[in-house]
Parts: sequence; structure tokens; C-alpha cells
Amino acid sequence: MNTKQQLKALAHARRGVIVPGAFNALSARVVADLGFEALYVTGAGVTNMWFGLPDQAFMGLTDIADHTARIRDAVDLPLIVDADTGFGNALNTYHAVRTLERAGADCIQLEDQVSPKRCGHFAGKDVVEASEMIGKIKAACDARRDKDLLIMARTDAAAVHGFNAAVERAQAYAEAGADLLFVEAVTELEHVRALPQRLGTPQLMNMVIGGKTPITSAQELGQLGYGLVLYANAALQGALAGMQRTLTQLREMQRIDEDPALVTPFAERQRLVGKGVWDGLEKKYVG
Repeated sequence: MNTKQQLKALAHARRGVIVPGAFNALSARVVADLGFEALYVTGAGVTNMWFGLPDQAFMGLTDIADHTARIRDAVDLPLIVDADTGFGNALNTYHAVRTLERAGADCIQLEDQVSPKRCGHFAGKDVVEASEMIGKIKAACDARRDKDLLIMARTDAAAVHGFNAAVERAQAYAEAGADLLFVEAVTELEHVRALPQRLGTPQLMNMVIGGKTPITSAQELGQLGYGLVLYANAALQGALAGMQRTLTQLREMQRIDEDPALVTPFAERQRLVGKGVWDGLEKKYVG
């Protein structure tokens, strides 16, 4: 199977496959190296790590496409790519899908927030009319060059109109052609448990560390019937904690030794970026 077919199979298996987020090629390499089965190219992570800004629509199509292409070159995992609201109307969404498919996406996620969007776990969100989102989903499906490219529809309506309205929207998005569904920022555990019973299309559940949705184990979510369990920014939050810890010691102690409890060893860093492979190519081509 190709990576698109692999991702579809993972989602339809409904066993709660953990999908970590990556914000650049090296974080994607770490995800792949640790044996995860799929990867999420996170818009929030790109915005935070590359611009130093909050997840409030500062990222554009070119930014996420560039990161997708670099990550695609770095790993062979299936890639779910965060395309926010499609970067405009249905026509912009059509163009975004073409662009991100060409960059290497296996699944493109679209959401129904009003632009400028914001993190699904921030206050102050609003959503467009369901009919507008349905038009975007249809445009996205028509834009596909490869029939195996997946379209994921996310709804943020639970925070605005309530849980039942979010379920109704998700069902309408599936009927419009979405292959996967994502009901964002569910705040009650009973709602987390209810979604797989109310929606037949495979679903992703988003676990935001410190966010509004109750953290639930991937094992339990798989038993409930979720296909994918997203930890979009676990790596980012871990990286920030690591940087703060290491730099605090450097400030206080005025030196850093190669302590693997504090820093990744030099040799391990080179392994992760494939230095041995490039050394082999240099011998092959340069002599």
C-alpha cells in the first residue's frame, strides 16, 4: 500500500492509532524513528516554532506547503496536513488541496471556523454556515488528483452551538464527501464516548495537553471506536520544556556537558539527521 492507503487502513481499523504532530523535518524524523505509524503536520506547531506567534491564522498556504514538502522528503510515514480553513473560500480551498497534495500530503484537514481562525482550544471562536463548509469539502474532493487522497473535515461548532450541533455538522460533512471527521474541543467525557456511536465515518480525537478535552488513553479511545488519536503538539511542548531546562542549567552553571538526561548526545543527533547515509553518498560520488 502507498502512504494514502496506509492511512485509510489505519483510520478504518478504529484502534486508536496515536498520531504525533511535527513542526519541522527533524521533529518528523524523531516521530518516525520512534515507530509511530502516521504523522500530523501541525499548523499550530509551525506557527509557534517558526514565527513565535499563537495559533491565530498567521500561517499561510505557502508556509504549510513548504513544511509539508520538507517533511515528506524526511520521512515515509503517512502525512495528515493541517490546512486551517482552506485559506479562503471554496476556490481557495481547491487551490490549497492541489498545492498540498503536490507537496506530499496524504490527508488534508479543513475546518469550519470563521477566518481568521484560532486554536480550537482558545476562547472566542466562531464558525461559518454549514453550507459554506460543505462547499469547501466538495471543492476539496473535486481538487484531488489522486483518488486515495483523504479529506478530513473538522468542526469547531461544539464551542459555539453545542455538542449536538457539532454532531449534525460532522454528519453533513461526511455526506458532502469527507473521508474522516474531527469534532474539536469536546469538553465532556460522555461526549467523547458518544461520538463513535453517533457518527459512522472514521474519526480523529484531538488530545491537547492542557486543553479543553479530557485526556483519555489511546487504548480507551480505540476501544470506543476512534481511528486516530492526535497529539498535535506533544513534541513541541516537550521540546520547549527541554530547551528551558537545558538553557536554565547553562545560565546557572555556565557550562553544559554531554549528559543524556539533559541533552541528546552529539552522535545521536547526527544519527537522526542521517549523517551516515550522507557520508556513504559522499564516498560513492566524490571518492
